[in-house]
Amino acid sequence: MGIHAYFRSLDVLDRIIRCPGKFKFEEHSVAAHSWKVVQYAKTFADIEEQQGAVIDWKKLYRITSSHDYGEIFIGDIKTPVKHSSMQLRTLLQRVEEGMIHNFIEEHIPREFKAIFQEQLREGKDQSTEGLILEAADKLDQVYEAFSELQRGNTEKEFVSMYRHALLKIRSIPLKCVDYFFDSILPDLVSEESMSPVDIRKITEEALASAPLPSPSRPHTA
Repeated sequence: MGIHAYFRSLDVLDRIIRCPGKFKFEEHSVAAHSWKVVQYAKTFADIEEQQGAVIDWKKLYRITSSHDYGEIFIGDIKTPVKHSSMQLRTLLQRVEEGMIHNFIEEHIPREFKAIFQEQLREGKDQSTEGLILEAADKLDQVYEAFSELQRGNTEKEFVSMYRHALLKIRSIPLKCVDYFFDSILPDLVSEESMSPVDIRKITEEALASAPLPSPSRPHTA
């Protein structure tokens, strides 16, 4: 079927709902999540660039727009489950990578196979672009969880998701992360809320318990 099979497969991402099995005021599909991650990432990259970083924009857009493509094959698995053990996380990643590889081998024309292997691989690594993807991915968890808590959803999963995502972002050594905590997060927690959960207190406690982040990585202009 060629690349047509890839284009058709993208419809599946619209039908995969994130954080399944929990009450939510608003459902979020994997496709919507991926689009938002691209928006967060490009803004984070602009901040990094202003601070002297050299951004590989082609790589950034490739890895952010396709970072959850593998969920077409394995679905959305909750973060606490994924990270319950390194062995499980490694196994899930191998299964996902294997199924993507098989899909490419079966459907993608030979002249594009290498491109798709690069484009659909796990993009989170220690490069500036990989770290930006990690931060942007967790930022969407922050906003998804905050939105539910703000509306009065008392599911403990969203408190855990919000706290875990903040702590993960805090650990990423980027200038845009510093900017997020200094200039964006205060605006977020200042929004009005109907929640019986004290979001400001959860935020302050999470950040107080976090180890000091590593210094932001030096940039080469």
